[in-house]
Amino acid sequence: MSAAADRLSGVPVPPKLLFMDLDGTLVDTAPDLAACVDAMRVELGLPPCGEAQVRAWVGNGVDRLVKRALTGRLDGEPAPALFERARRLFMAHYAENTSTCSRPYPGAVHALDHFHRLGIPLVCITNKPGRFTEKLLADLGLRECFELVLSGDTLARKKPDPLPLLHAAGQFGLPPARCLMVGDSKTDVAAARAAGIPIVCVSYGYNHGEDIRAAGPDAVIDSLEELPALLAGVAGALS
Repeated sequence: MSAAADRLSGVPVPPKLLFMDLDGTLVDTAPDLAACVDAMRVELGLPPCGEAQVRAWVGNGVDRLVKRALTGRLDGEPAPALFERARRLFMAHYAENTSTCSRPYPGAVHALDHFHRLGIPLVCITNKPGRFTEKLLADLGLRECFELVLSGDTLARKKPDPLPLLHAAGQFGLPPARCLMVGDSKTDVAAARAAGIPIVCVSYGYNHGEDIRAAGPDAVIDSLEELPALLAGVAGALS
């Protein structure tokens, strides 16, 4: 059995339900996020940060992104009044530029089509606010791929809390072990582990500059196009 098959030996093949993260996994949203962060900073009298820096800050929702853009730290806490002003500015810019430059990653649409043809329900689970999630998916022609979309403000808690994953599994009447999560960050790994759900991560996403392998996902792929073959390999190894 291959190393990937061994790590994924507990995954149902094919999974009965597939959870897909959005930013950094399915769609490269950093160009639009960076443009809006820089526009926000300029309005506040601050210099722009540039896309490379913003990529290292994406991954935990709008509020944390704005706080990082104001403090330059992953866990920074700006003055409340400054944060509220900056957040309003960012939200206004992003409402106008949610999908200007954002595009699905190579292989992403192929993977979605593959699992759709197999009849496996797809659920998008993201920390992005719902107003932006729905617009982005619709603008890119991806909304119809998902039977359920859970955004960062859909439920009382968001990733890394397991609630969104457990809620989605419950909506389909499935135990967590019959599902599979696909993400790009240690936030996704933490949520999946807490929910008892296997997870495959992509190597290219937004993980604050850290190698996602250090977070210990069950497998790592370089493109979503590799996911069907990975799961087919697991099925072959287990047969």
